[in-house]
Amino acid sequence: MTLLDSRARTGVVARINPVAKLLASALIALPLILTLDTVSAAVALALECVLFLFAGLTWREFWLRTWPVWIAAPLTALTILLYGEVSGEIYLDWFVVRVSDGSIALAAATFLRVLAVALPSVVLFVTVDPTDLADGLAQVLHLPARFVLGALAGLRMVGLFLDDWRALELARRARGVADRGRVRRFVGMAFALLVLSIRRGSKLATAMEARGFGAATTRTWARASRFGWREWVLVGVGAAISAVAVAAAVWAGTWNFILGPR
Repeated sequence: MTLLDSRARTGVVARINPVAKLLASALIALPLILTLDTVSAAVALALECVLFLFAGLTWREFWLRTWPVWIAAPLTALTILLYGEVSGEIYLDWFVVRVSDGSIALAAATFLRVLAVALPSVVLFVTVDPTDLADGLAQVLHLPARFVLGALAGLRMVGLFLDDWRALELARRARGVADRGRVRRFVGMAFALLVLSIRRGSKLATAMEARGFGAATTRTWARASRFGWREWVLVGVGAAISAVAVAAAVWAGTWNFILGPR
């Protein structure tokens, strides 16, 4: 399923300006990055689950989109569990591996924090079209047009890179050189794709300059990017989730400001 297919969903979040989704994700992630405790992450994750219901995703789509997060979170927690700060009772001590009460608590907090930070970012941006995001960044946040258009052009090239990789793989198989030496084949294909990408980037830059994309004058935009009450509601929801999570952690006495003195 492509991003354009995602835009056809009828979910409430799908019709909101991408800039609002970006701001809401940042507001949710900021306090969770500044602390490492289970209460704030668990409260934020629970509130985010309510927000996910309005994203317009089916359960199958949700799992397909977020499976890398569900793999990364336990792996990150496992690393903290085995090599994290040692405190309290030690349950396992072998070589550099030490599992203790402190490492268990940090691992649980890390697991919940990764989920609470990554899941809303993935779910909110599933329904974002790159062109809509570029319009919002330029018209709402007033970022430089050259930067926005260059990033949009680069993002549009990702799909072509994947097609090029598949074409290279099929071409090598047709020539009978893709059956052995996987590592060597991967390096060769990566270098070929790098050369092809540089050539395509140069041609794209020349074409964009020829069409006036590098002009110093103020640009006009084909579609207006509006920031209305729906967008403010989503930003307010993100701020509310952060505020409730922080308040719950402070009230429970688990707030652990990672930039503070140890």
